[in-house]
Amino acid sequence: MSENWESIYITPLPHRAELAKALLSEHDIPAVVINKQSSSYPTIGWGKSEVHVLAKDAILAKVILDNEATFS
Repeated sequence: MSENWESIYITPLPHRAELAKALLSEHDIPAVVINKQSSSYPTIGWGKSEVHVLAKDAILAKVILDNEATFS
């Protein structure tokens, strides 16, 4: 990846990260989910899932999640 990506949303619940990614996709903002949870103990919830967007879209993405996300 040659472009800079920025973490804009962090959650211990992977499904919320996927919902955030889907919401951003509806606004034509490319996003990826980085799963940093422990695969050894997935039910305990150690770790976080992060949503990353291109740095140029970060401010708009944060505003969209703040104003339109109902899962937080």
